[in-house]
Amino acid sequence: MLISFVTMIDPVFQVVLWLLAALLIVLGFAGLILPVMPGIPLVFAGLVLLAWAENFVYVGWMTLTLLGLLALVSYGVDFLASALGAKKFGASPRAVAGAALGALAGLFFGLVGIVLGPFVGAVIGEFSRKSSVRAAAHAGVGATLGLLFGVLLKIALAFAMIGVFVLDRLL
Repeated sequence: MLISFVTMIDPVFQVVLWLLAALLIVLGFAGLILPVMPGIPLVFAGLVLLAWAENFVYVGWMTLTLLGLLALVSYGVDFLASALGAKKFGASPRAVAGAALGALAGLFFGLVGIVLGPFVGAVIGEFSRKSSVRAAAHAGVGATLGLLFGVLLKIALAFAMIGVFVLDRLL
């Protein structure tokens, strides 16, 4: 006979955990588009609460560690996407660095800063190289397109996290 040492979670507390998890996941998806909230970390926190609601019986530490690593990857996506977008459009190394710095500085200025930061950083970086207005604008457009690609990649990461969680829960 198999003896289980897992204690049951109070059903009321379990419902509260489910509701909080759902709220965090919804806010997390909103945060993937709106820079006011940290999207991926909220999705991750919601998935941890879901695992906790089931006393970590179905989704354990290995899956949660993988989900945590995916959440960490999303931070690199934010900074690299703009810089790589600028580079893809033929920007100089200074413009690429400017796009990355602009993305970082833009975090402090809300939605406008998030969108314009990489563009302005790439343009300033390209101008510091004595490039033309056309080359600087081209670098800025590349940085902005990279930023949009980064948002799409973070959305894909969030869906991948949920997919990993659901697969582990069902299998």
